[in-house]
Amino acid sequence: MPVGRRFPRQPMFGSALALLLGLLAMTVPFSTSCSRSASSASVTSKEHAMQPSPKPVRIAFLHHSTGGIVWESGLPQFIQSWNATHGTDYRITELPYPSATGGHTSLRKLLPARVFNVLIKNHYPWDNQPYDYWNLWVAHQGENRDRSELNLDDLARSYDVIVFKHCFPVSRVQPEEGAPSVSSPKQTLANYKLQYEALKTRMRQFPQIRFILWTGPALTESGTTPEEAERARQFASWVKETWDEKGDNLFLWDFRELETHGGLFLRPENAHGPNNPHPAKTFAVQVAPLLGQRIVDVIEGRADHSSLTGR
Repeated sequence: MPVGRRFPRQPMFGSALALLLGLLAMTVPFSTSCSRSASSASVTSKEHAMQPSPKPVRIAFLHHSTGGIVWESGLPQFIQSWNATHGTDYRITELPYPSATGGHTSLRKLLPARVFNVLIKNHYPWDNQPYDYWNLWVAHQGENRDRSELNLDDLARSYDVIVFKHCFPVSRVQPEEGAPSVSSPKQTLANYKLQYEALKTRMRQFPQIRFILWTGPALTESGTTPEEAERARQFASWVKETWDEKGDNLFLWDFRELETHGGLFLRPENAHGPNNPHPAKTFAVQVAPLLGQRIVDVIEGRADHSSLTGR
């Protein structure tokens, strides 16, 4: 299956090979866990399909581990099958984002995490919460980037549709503490809302791009508290009922609803385990085609009047 263009990789860090043998004894397996270690332009109505073009529609799927499980459970195959059946040319590329490589993508692929972290200290953390998207897309623009991470200008030059998400730590929503701030990494409802409003303004500056945001993945009952879970549900409701508006280039895929069936917690049958809120493989296989359907609904102009879950 054809895939969208990836960005050029930077050369390997010069001293890496010299240090590698001595450092390999320190290695531990790399974990893909989700855990933490401008003025608005006019917008294109989303009542209409993207304009027909002889060029392919290039789709970026930005993710970490939860998204990776859904990707591997059939998302690219759905797009490939849709193309074969409907004569379309939709090309989807998965990108770990933020990459947390400090620009040393090739080196990161070669080395275990602990070795890489010893060699390359100045790289972005493995975090993709509302603060991180605000920081990478709003606070850093144009030629201004944080630790070599792609910003929104970079992504918009290479893709027509951008699918992005948070991992399950987004649902650890804390009580309010002090005045809210858009530039605060503290995970509170007020900070999240400020960051989302700033992101909305920023994304609307790219009316030619369509953005698809997942609602935040939930936590298992044993991995959170009822108070945290209620705040996470309130945030998801605000995103769907207030933040998302018709007539712009921003869309949602309601992953949280699929996980929780409207409840507070990730349902046990949909979780990898009682203490592991990654999606179960069987669940991921069920929902990957729903995300694929949501993507094509957005491209083809049905998203305002079709289900947020893709059903």
